[in-house]
Amino acid sequence: MVDQETKTPTDADAGAGDPSGHPTDLSDHLEERLRDALQEGAADTVRALVEPLNAADVADLLEHLATDDRRAFLDVLGEDLDADVLPELDEEVLADVVDHLEVEQIAAAVVEMDSDDAITVLEDLDEADKREILEAIPDADRIAIEQGLAYPENTAGRLMQREVVTVPTYYTVGETIDFLRQNAERDVSYLPDQFYDIYVVDPQFRPLGAVSLSRLLRSKRPVRVTDIMDTNLKRILVSTDREEVAFIFRQRDLVSASVIDQGGRLVGVIHIDDVVDVIEEEHEEDIMRMGGLAEADLYSGFLKTTKARFSWLLINLGTAIAASLVIGLFEGTIQQMVALAVLMPIVASMGGNAGTQTLTVAVRALATKELTSTNAMRVIGKEILVGTANGALFAVIAGVVAWLWFQSAGIGVVIALAMVVNLVVAGLAGSAIPVVLDKLKIDPAVASGVFLTTVTDVVGFFAFLGLAAWMLI
Repeated sequence: MVDQETKTPTDADAGAGDPSGHPTDLSDHLEERLRDALQEGAADTVRALVEPLNAADVADLLEHLATDDRRAFLDVLGEDLDADVLPELDEEVLADVVDHLEVEQIAAAVVEMDSDDAITVLEDLDEADKREILEAIPDADRIAIEQGLAYPENTAGRLMQREVVTVPTYYTVGETIDFLRQNAERDVSYLPDQFYDIYVVDPQFRPLGAVSLSRLLRSKRPVRVTDIMDTNLKRILVSTDREEVAFIFRQRDLVSASVIDQGGRLVGVIHIDDVVDVIEEEHEEDIMRMGGLAEADLYSGFLKTTKARFSWLLINLGTAIAASLVIGLFEGTIQQMVALAVLMPIVASMGGNAGTQTLTVAVRALATKELTSTNAMRVIGKEILVGTANGALFAVIAGVVAWLWFQSAGIGVVIALAMVVNLVVAGLAGSAIPVVLDKLKIDPAVASGVFLTTVTDVVGFFAFLGLAAWMLI
């Protein structure tokens, strides 16, 4: 037995944040040791460093390594590569891993996975790789995976796990426990690796209720499952969008939920761990889209990244030109008073920042269904009031600073009035634009930013220069 007081920490333990010694995070030291071992060809050292890590940590290592080191790492692990690593990988890294590994190895790993993880691995691969792997999978597994892939992307059908524990209505608690034990003892178990509920189904395989494992184990053996089952099931249609699924789980504090087809038959189950992944992915997607990116491109090649960002930057160039045209209308005014050129960016910047604050809140509220058609006008009204209040406060500050800076009360008044106008418009645009786009079935996270920037820049410049031309020239 190892004395915990005198145990010598291993390199893998260097990444540990858990007093038990199990790694909870990867340290730079561990990654450096791994790279050195790979470059030295020290396969035993590589295996020793990786052995204590879980699948998610190994996936992180694969993502952090350069392409050559990653492939050397895969060669060292060989058949010992945990199948659970693959669903944890970034899409770009997964494609590289699949290209490097033998088809038979990928197929064997896919067979080991639950159906939802297998679909996660296969759905983003190109058609040629996907078909080659599916053809190497046994017929029964391939059919199940192909049925899952047949459902539309980003729906409950893609998200669900097809392996479900079901019992008929006439089973007792004792018969159910015996069924679970006998199944688990078979050479090939038909039980999923993890499950929380046992579903009671009728002869047409329609779910009538669910019995949680905790309720099952607390009940006496002779009790019928129908007497203890929860009939208040949330049945999720297989075509339900995964964002709606995440909302249902959050609203009802669910751990798992049944998935049914159009005929009401039980076809799968969704677990909370899958929903957590959805929430994280949707959150990341919204952040990326607000920055003009379709997806995270940290692991993409530079040409693909350049292409992905070009279109958004081109749109922003168009909005910048629109703002410049407004400035061009007042070229004579600016030439007569150079101070205006110095102060213009202040008004536009304040409007842009205020609008972004409102926009962020509105887009997030739409995503979580907290902003709806019933309260939209109230929220927009509130943001206009907030813009008015902040506009008045910053009008005083900016007006005084401009007055003292350029020794001109007129300039102070102009920037103060322009500040109020632009912050009010920023509040209105930041809250109204996402609502309007959502009504038009356009993703607010994608398009709101460019519209907001255009509005705040154009209104800010026009208000400031227009007031200056009217009051000062």
